[in-house]
Amino acid sequence: MILTCPSCDTRYAVDGAKFPAAGRTVRCAKCGHSWHQAAEAPEPVVEPQLVAPFEAEAAATPAAVDIPADDPYPVNPSPTRAYAPAAQAPAPKQPIGPKLAVIAGWVGLIVVVLLIAVSAVRYRQDIAVIWPQSAGVYSSLGLPVNASGIDFRQVRYERQNEDGQIVLAVSGMIVNAGTRELPVPQTVRVTLSDADKRELYHWNFKPGALVLKPGQSIPFATRLSSPPAAARHLEVRFAKDGS
Repeated sequence: MILTCPSCDTRYAVDGAKFPAAGRTVRCAKCGHSWHQAAEAPEPVVEPQLVAPFEAEAAATPAAVDIPADDPYPVNPSPTRAYAPAAQAPAPKQPIGPKLAVIAGWVGLIVVVLLIAVSAVRYRQDIAVIWPQSAGVYSSLGLPVNASGIDFRQVRYERQNEDGQIVLAVSGMIVNAGTRELPVPQTVRVTLSDADKRELYHWNFKPGALVLKPGQSIPFATRLSSPPAAARHLEVRFAKDGS
């Protein structure tokens, strides 16, 4: 049975079975107000916990009940709220793992190195002209280049008999293998050597041009009377310092 104080609206749960049919006087434990509380018709409900026994007074004194302030039932209880479980948030997207990032970095580095290597081989002649020290590196790799950018092509020789005398005729092309206009060294040396590559004789001549444009070429020809009979190798190159 729930009692409500008319003065302060404090509510109390008491045992309604102990109320007489005519009701009785009760007193609020919070504000001290007394009032006559009628009995409540019995209902098939769970018997509430008895908070405190009624205090019987003298027959000449109206009956009153002190309901303790620390009543075990809540005052003005709020209806219980039923909370639905929160919807599960979608799992966040997993970032790219650190291992995958490292692998991608290595792949990119390998691609860059390969591109540099291919370019270094393909444009080795231009690189050697701009950076002559690289000619030694290319030669050690089996890729000889001409650091001057001016090269000899189609070199041929022929032994001729003129008036009973042997004449060695040497001819070929002087080519600008670079990508820019280059000066032509003005001293070309022809060297003859024996089977053991020992020099037997050499002579110089001047080319027929001072400069060559990219890809341009000029022919050359030179002759030597009575060449050494032991000559087995011929070399054509630009002489250093005009020597």
